[in-house]
Amino acid sequence: MTPQAEVDLTNCDREPIHLLGGIQPFGALVAVNGDWIVSHHSANFDEMLGAGSAISTGVQLAQILSSEALGRLRTALARLRGTDPVERIFGMPMTGGGPLFDVALHVSGSNTVIEFEPHDAVGFTSHVGTLRAIMTDLEDRSEVQGLVDEAARHMQRLLGFDRVMVYKFHEDLSGEVIAEARESHLEAFHGLRYPKTDIPAQARALYIRNPFRIISDVNCEPVPLIPQLSIEGRPLDLSLSTLRAVSPIHLEYLRNMGVEASLSISIIVRGKLWGLFACHHYSPRTLPYSLRTVAELFSQLFSLLLDRVLTDIGSQLSAKGRELHDRLMARLAGGVSLVESLPTLDGVIGEVIPHDGSSAYIDGIYRTRGAAPSEEQFKALIPALNSGSTSRTFASNELASRIPAAQNFSHKVVGAMVIPVSRRPRDYFVLWRKELQKSVIWAGNPEKPVEYGPNGARLTPRKSFEAWQQSVTGQSAEWTTEECQIAESLRVTLLEVILRLTDEAVQARARAQEQQELLIAELNHRVRNILNLIRSLISQSRHEATDIASFSELIGGRISALATAHDHITRDHWTPSSLAELIESEAHAYLAGKEDRVTIEGDDVLVAPEAYTVLALVLHEMMTNSVKYGALCDSSGSVTLTLSQDDHKDLCIEWRERGGPPVRAPERRGFGSTIIERSIPYELKGDAQIRYKLSGVEAEFMIPGRYVQPGKPRTGKTAEESRVPHTMERSAGSIPGHVLVVEDNMIIAMDTEDSLRSLGVGTVTTAGSVASALESISKDPPEFAVLDYNLGNESSDAVAAKLKTIGVPFVLATGYGELADKLEEHGAMGLLKKPYGKAELSELLEKIARG
Repeated sequence: MTPQAEVDLTNCDREPIHLLGGIQPFGALVAVNGDWIVSHHSANFDEMLGAGSAISTGVQLAQILSSEALGRLRTALARLRGTDPVERIFGMPMTGGGPLFDVALHVSGSNTVIEFEPHDAVGFTSHVGTLRAIMTDLEDRSEVQGLVDEAARHMQRLLGFDRVMVYKFHEDLSGEVIAEARESHLEAFHGLRYPKTDIPAQARALYIRNPFRIISDVNCEPVPLIPQLSIEGRPLDLSLSTLRAVSPIHLEYLRNMGVEASLSISIIVRGKLWGLFACHHYSPRTLPYSLRTVAELFSQLFSLLLDRVLTDIGSQLSAKGRELHDRLMARLAGGVSLVESLPTLDGVIGEVIPHDGSSAYIDGIYRTRGAAPSEEQFKALIPALNSGSTSRTFASNELASRIPAAQNFSHKVVGAMVIPVSRRPRDYFVLWRKELQKSVIWAGNPEKPVEYGPNGARLTPRKSFEAWQQSVTGQSAEWTTEECQIAESLRVTLLEVILRLTDEAVQARARAQEQQELLIAELNHRVRNILNLIRSLISQSRHEATDIASFSELIGGRISALATAHDHITRDHWTPSSLAELIESEAHAYLAGKEDRVTIEGDDVLVAPEAYTVLALVLHEMMTNSVKYGALCDSSGSVTLTLSQDDHKDLCIEWRERGGPPVRAPERRGFGSTIIERSIPYELKGDAQIRYKLSGVEAEFMIPGRYVQPGKPRTGKTAEESRVPHTMERSAGSIPGHVLVVEDNMIIAMDTEDSLRSLGVGTVTTAGSVASALESISKDPPEFAVLDYNLGNESSDAVAAKLKTIGVPFVLATGYGELADKLEEHGAMGLLKKPYGKAELSELLEKIARG
């Protein structure tokens, strides 16, 4: 039983505590309707007031009380406002020249109940001053424990009781003595726990309506009401009475404990019963009404101070929650999902909410950290978890008592703080706690069977206060109210993170879609330009060619020059590319092994993509003419290209040929001359000058500075060292008689076949897929192979592996840029870059033949 238990639970339904039919003997009571006394009054009423005659129903108050007393009573009655109000009058004479009384008025149904107690004239004036000093001392307390300890001490000093306790209700409605002030010879009750059944629900409700309970002498007989029932057959409701008697069972408890007087005052915070001041005295003690009023006022002021402290603690928790929010938002700003961010979450949250492990279940993905159930064990909880609220956290220090499936991992963890972070499908972030074996000291066995005594079924009073220790297993440390509040703010934070990630994902998809559309449009634009350029090259080149072979050579060379330029500018994602590399690549196409006849002087520069292809065609035409008619057509001539930038950062390219045969100006100006002389001025708004001197061709080209930026310092590499390697690491000794061509584009395959046949290869087999290539190899293994690496939705990896296994040399062909890493991986002898033609295949076969 609690220090101020109301009544045994077994009697509650039969004897509601707010309808008891008597009052304590130190006061008197009368119920009136208007000016008339109705059927309820205490048997000692006339004795207390000295009326001199027995009171009966229907007597007017004016026959008993003075006109002054009636006036003050009516004034007090007019002040009754709100819910369950009680008005007090101190030191009022009820009859002419009679003693002074303290009076309390309240309304009970259709009646007004007036209670009379003798006035304490001596102590009345000192109580208020005492209260002021007490409250000044308590003002400085900022923690709950310090506040309740001081309150218990001051309350004992104020009221003079042997023991004053502060009793707090827990979430499970059990109670605990959290503070105590007592005489030194008394045993301590501090820390004792009491089951929730000790104070029934109706008693808790009454403690909110009427916060004061006084028993001056447990051995006094209560004064009965006359009559017990009204003319309508109803008892008088004494719920708000200050004099009402208590249950005889409760009096029996107090007597068996040795307590002869008791007092309890409710501690109400924001309309809820937070706890009680429970006072015991071991001899009769009657407190004057004025002192009890001061004690009640103290309790109300204390409740306000407690509310302030709890609010401050809540504000601190809110600040911690905001700090946790800010830290998590900062650390999860990288767009990483919650499941992948579990280590970060676990570390940050662990500084605020202690736990032994954590789990995240997001979008069907489960991750854990520390002590936690397995994925299968957690998924067994999901049906039960999904039945709970989506907008609140759920905490239990004994999860298996709520969800039986949790028993399967009780050897790991037993307590859980479940934080839902979505609606549908349900996603969860969970904090776990391991089992914490502990002992709880109860004021008597909370599971003790009921015994029978003279007042019916109830616990044996004296033994119910003997300390009883219970060993608790299968439970973790409790999740405090503060931790649950932080977890609730954490739920909002995690929701915000998920929403932000969702928004970022949507935005990323939108950006990707826009980028894809832009890339498709750009690709379409470039492909159309290239196709249009090639068509124009074909159309213009036909005027220069004298036969099909020369026409094919002209077109092939120019397309190859464009391809080389595109290789350079796409290798670095369509950014400015090296001019020196372009010159070296073009020289290598004609002077394999003799690139030293082309010299580059000056610092390299990077040329923008839109100018790079123009320069590629110009340099290709210059190199082609030099190989055919100029300094590079014999074995003695050379070409020098000088690169420089003027004051305006314009690029100047000087072309000088020396040591070749005498030069004559062309008699007929073909398309190649047009490209050299007009493309740079026309497309780039630059300048082009060419002179056909007898000693060699000289030319100057000016590229506006907006297309040029400084390049990397030249390392002195030759053109052979700078180009993509074509060196064969294996030799066949002669031109192979059987070559396999794996190419998924039929036209390219046919062109490659024709070129190889014209170069002397006897048998050429073509295959358009991996399957057909492997079948061809198994039937008739080739002596050499050209493999297009990318075959639509598959690659030539399997074919390369097969050829490597049987020792057949091969090269890789690609239009997707560098494949240098694949050469070594697959054992390829070299790389052919698309578009390739007869010239590139001829060079390849010559190297094979040279061994």
